[in-house]
Amino acid sequence: MGAISTDKNEIKLYFHSENSIGKQIQAYVMASERKVLAIDISKTKVTGTQWSELAKGLGLPISSLINQEHPDFIKNYGDHPDLDDEDWLKVLDKKPEVLTTPIAIIGKRYVQLKSPSDFIKYIEPDSKKI
Repeated sequence: MGAISTDKNEIKLYFHSENSIGKQIQAYVMASERKVLAIDISKTKVTGTQWSELAKGLGLPISSLINQEHPDFIKNYGDHPDLDDEDWLKVLDKKPEVLTTPIAIIGKRYVQLKSPSDFIKYIEPDSKKI
């Protein structure tokens, strides 16, 4: 069992509230008919184990969770840093605002949400089953 629990009737959303896309997606998720656990990473610390599990659930390396073109990332780490997984986890720990996109766990499915319409695309098929 992982560090993040999943429930077929619950949506977990990891987002940064100071990001406009994060705020928009949060509003869509909160309006869904399912139970929602919204984790604002600007206020709630996400552990390295949880970040690793999120990346694994998405089928991505940890570095893919980070917007390497974000001005704060470039300012602190340069254009092409040579970082290992532990270093990438430290980046997320110290600069959570560089998260590429909100991440949702919808039931047991892990998804990156680039826009509110992404959320709708993932939730509609599931809501028809319930």
